[in-house]
Amino acid sequence: MAGLLILGVIMAIFLLYAADRAVKARARARQLSRMNRRLAAAAARSEEQQAERQAADAASAELTSVMPAINLRPPVTLPGQADKGGRPRGDGAGAGGEGRGPAMTLPGQAEKGDVPRD
Repeated sequence: MAGLLILGVIMAIFLLYAADRAVKARARARQLSRMNRRLAAAAARSEEQQAERQAADAASAELTSVMPAINLRPPVTLPGQADKGGRPRGDGAGAGGEGRGPAMTLPGQAEKGDVPRD
C-alpha cells in the first residue's frame, strides 16, 4: 500500500512537470509566432520604403536627363566683382551678406588714412 502511494506521488509530480513544460512550450510558440509576424510586417514596410526610394531616384534621374541644368551650380561671384545688390564683394561678406566690422588695429599700428602723430 505504501509503495502504491509513493508511486502515485511520483506519477503526480511527473504529470505536473510535463504539464508545466507543455504550457511553457505553447507560450514560447505563441511568442515566436508574434515575433515572426512583426518581423514580416517590418520587412514588408522596409521593402515598400525601398521601392518608393528607388522610384523617387528613377524619377529624379529621368528629370535630370531631360533638364541637365538642374544639377548645375549657380555662378560664383568673384572677389572684386559686384553682386546683384551692386555692392563689391571681397569685403568679407559672409553667406548672410553682412560684412565684418572694421579691422582691429594693434597699438602702434597706423590705419589707412591716419596722419602720423608727433
